[in-house]
Amino acid sequence: MTKGVSILGSTGSIGQSTLRVLARHRDRFHVVALTALDSDGLLGEQARESGAAMARVINRTGPEGLIQAATHPDAGIVVNAVVGAAGLKATLAALHAGKRVALANKETLVMAGQLVLCAAREGGGEIVPIDSEHSAVLQCVTGRADRPALPAVPALLRRITLTASGGPFRDWPAERVRDASVEEALNHPTWRMGRKISIDSATLANKALEVIEAHHLFGLGYDDLGVIVHPQSIIHAFVEFVDGSVLSQLGFPNMELPILYALTHPERLADPGVARFDPVQAGPLTFEPVRARDFPLLTLGVEAGRKGGTAAAAFNAANEIAVEAFLMGRIRFGRIAEIVEGTLERHEITDAVTLDSVIEADRRAREDARRLCC
Repeated sequence: MTKGVSILGSTGSIGQSTLRVLARHRDRFHVVALTALDSDGLLGEQARESGAAMARVINRTGPEGLIQAATHPDAGIVVNAVVGAAGLKATLAALHAGKRVALANKETLVMAGQLVLCAAREGGGEIVPIDSEHSAVLQCVTGRADRPALPAVPALLRRITLTASGGPFRDWPAERVRDASVEEALNHPTWRMGRKISIDSATLANKALEVIEAHHLFGLGYDDLGVIVHPQSIIHAFVEFVDGSVLSQLGFPNMELPILYALTHPERLADPGVARFDPVQAGPLTFEPVRARDFPLLTLGVEAGRKGGTAAAAFNAANEIAVEAFLMGRIRFGRIAEIVEGTLERHEITDAVTLDSVIEADRRAREDARRLCC
């Protein structure tokens, strides 16, 4: 029998890549449900081609449409490719229903990491990351059938280092970065992604989100999580063990490989559609330190994670509002970090022990960020 898959955010870049992977493996998977924020014709086309039994336009159904798709009784796997905080409730619902959540929505764990892990334990669900960096770590530490699923990791793990491309402004002087245009910020050198995550890559906010996510997924403290710049985007993470051994996962920048692994973990499935790796073609691999002073959102986000409670939810909320304002042309690029920092300074951290407390913190931070955008 084939395994049913629901895709939340099917018209985005991750959703479209997932459908391409599933189309190559119809003997293993079938599409159960699809969701998209807007109805632009693509969702209907995807539903017809994939044979999905359910398709929901979230601007019409509201969050309930996501939850319906995430808890569909015929879906064993839920691919959460929704952008931003909107993906949280669907992830929790899927985990409570005992689903495997193939997670591309990093904001879920950033906002409510402990609640999400608790939902997985209580409901019998499973989290398998799609982000290339976290998939790389997973493949290094739990990538065999005899290894436990997340969040358990070997006790001998010492440090995880995530790589960053550096984004489109890696070589730009700081004063030029502050006034970068929307078009320049969206012009990522190695990945083709949606608009919001492309801006997060340009500011390095996405690496802050990924560090917080790695903390929850793999159980390491923030002192044992690092980021380095790797412009070629070939090595996605380094995993260091206590004896000094370091493992890494390599591959050309294409999200179809980590999507395939999230669907089949801990097994591996042959796929002729995924590009074979050629080290000669990859060329020299280089590494640089992060220019933290010029890209302050990385430090701001990691510090929010360290503080715990609702601080990370506030960081994420403020960043979403500031990025939206930049994309609409209301603020310049350099103001994104200023708005996030100002929001965090105003945020009163509370315990993130319930969904209501997280949602309230998210609401308060968005209000503060909107006022700062004016």
